[in-house]
Amino acid sequence: MGMAGGCSIRAIWILNNLDAVVFSRRFPVVEKRWRTSCTYSHNETVDDSPLLSSLPSDSDLADAFLHRKHREGSARGFGVRKSQSTPGSDSWVDDPITRHIVGLYIKKEDDGGDDDKNLLWPLVLHIKGHYNILVLPLVEPRHLKAYALLCKRVDCGNALGLDGGLSSLLLDLPSITGAFMIAHAIGDIITGDTVEPEVIVSAAPSVGGLFDSLTGSIGISSRAKPVAPPIASSSPLSAAAPGSITADTLKIGSRPLDKDALRTFISSSMPFGTPLDLNYSNIFTIKGNGFSASDLPPADLKQPAWKPYLFKGKQRMLFTIHETVHAALYDRDDIPDIISVSGQINCRADLEGLPDVSFPLAGLNAANLEVSSYHPCAQVSDQGLDKQGVMFSPPLGNFVLMRYQATCALGPPVKGFYQLSMVSEDKGAFLFKLRIMEGYKAPLTMEFCTLTLPFPRRRILSLDGTPSLGTVSTSDHSVEWKIVSSGRGLTGKSIEVTFPGTIKFAPWQNQRIPSSRSFSGIVTDEDSDNETENASSMVNEEHLWEKMNKDLPPVDLEEPFCWQAYNYAKVSFKIVGASVSGINIDPKSMSIYPAVKAPVDFSTQVTSGDYILWNTLGKCPYVATVKV
Repeated sequence: MGMAGGCSIRAIWILNNLDAVVFSRRFPVVEKRWRTSCTYSHNETVDDSPLLSSLPSDSDLADAFLHRKHREGSARGFGVRKSQSTPGSDSWVDDPITRHIVGLYIKKEDDGGDDDKNLLWPLVLHIKGHYNILVLPLVEPRHLKAYALLCKRVDCGNALGLDGGLSSLLLDLPSITGAFMIAHAIGDIITGDTVEPEVIVSAAPSVGGLFDSLTGSIGISSRAKPVAPPIASSSPLSAAAPGSITADTLKIGSRPLDKDALRTFISSSMPFGTPLDLNYSNIFTIKGNGFSASDLPPADLKQPAWKPYLFKGKQRMLFTIHETVHAALYDRDDIPDIISVSGQINCRADLEGLPDVSFPLAGLNAANLEVSSYHPCAQVSDQGLDKQGVMFSPPLGNFVLMRYQATCALGPPVKGFYQLSMVSEDKGAFLFKLRIMEGYKAPLTMEFCTLTLPFPRRRILSLDGTPSLGTVSTSDHSVEWKIVSSGRGLTGKSIEVTFPGTIKFAPWQNQRIPSSRSFSGIVTDEDSDNETENASSMVNEEHLWEKMNKDLPPVDLEEPFCWQAYNYAKVSFKIVGASVSGINIDPKSMSIYPAVKAPVDFSTQVTSGDYILWNTLGKCPYVATVKV
């Protein structure tokens, strides 16, 4: 009766911002498996066990969700054990993953007021827009009981390598991953954020077929379509800049929640509770266009599920490597800098029939790949020293062929230091010294680079200082330094820039400032001591920082960089011309079987993610390394 090898869903609920269920879907076939497993494993019915609850009604689930929200401080919850945590609660487990995988206690009249009965777990929680999406995957009863024990254990937190913790429990449940994918797909649908990955090209527009005739003049490629006459109204086109290909932005109409669209998606993508194809574009294209007798694959080939229609029109292939650079730069001897690259290879293969495409993925040695995953359509050969063979049968439209985590082979695009020293409670002196694009050669081009210095809990009165390059602007709570402006890209050379100056804030109010997402359990005592320092006296900077930060509330997990003690600067940039990890595709090495003439266009784009310069003279968070 093992069920952990696949993914099946027992139920889905969507709650609005008033904590009312606005949509729900149950899967009786999966629920029957759950009840059978309970009876088989424990020789008892579900109702006889205090932990194994049957599916609740919508009203009971809404009540349980609201009760947990009050107990945990927010819909997400604390994530770690706090003084307000109680045995049986998610936060008692003391693991941040409980902010995304939650448990609810469903009250019944015959429970006698016992709040620790009828545990419903694991519920994958995804918050999108004004909605809370809960997905309940099928697990075995023993997993539920194991989590119930974790909720009441005396010890706090997980030690490294500890068996029986929440992490080891979740590793045994691949259905959790499937539930997250479903929750995210539903979230994108109800908010209208379903957009295919961007593929940037410079090739001339295709002008074949119905959609191409409408969009060819502005460089938007048509979406692959069935042979039968397509229904143009089923896929509204989104605006796109010339020279790029973007997917259709699929909206759900003017209603806040299109239940018919949701029912169609759920019924088609996961019949009887088993996910088959969560591609929104495929499902609604099939619904809108149907099939015709002429849209049949060759008799000797099997048509994959990810390509329900065969492409007809001008053939070509488009590849874009899109990388995001994340960095934490400390400029300290005792804390190493951290730089990582997350990337993906976006693809669009407008090819007739069901061909196979193969190419060698180069640059693996320089990239030092840490993690990689491929689209189900791809097959990967054994990795060589620097190359890896990739073969795939392309699906419709734009898709992500590969995702990966790598190192930054060329080093950080922006490096240097940021220092901020408080000379009084309301005035600070700062210094930036940065080296940009050091070691980066043509064709690598930095299109823009901007540095933002945020002060979310202080209001800026004035700024005095002039950078060696670029322009500076200020707002009430931030300073923006445009180092490299759009239209004045930096190619084939590195530059060194400095920015010394002083900044003056509005008078400090020595009290707790509640965050925009503060927990209900945060204490908000005020300090009545508002005495000011004599401006002419010697200022003790350490004393100033302690005085300003002593009443600071704990940081919210949703806003980890807005703790004032953690003063930092954030860098934003965009680089084109090549990847910074070293991963590369040679269009000339691309092969198609059966052979066909199809031009190949390849482009790269590198953008900044959380690229942080921490104040060398201030406090900063970092991960402590375990000394062996």
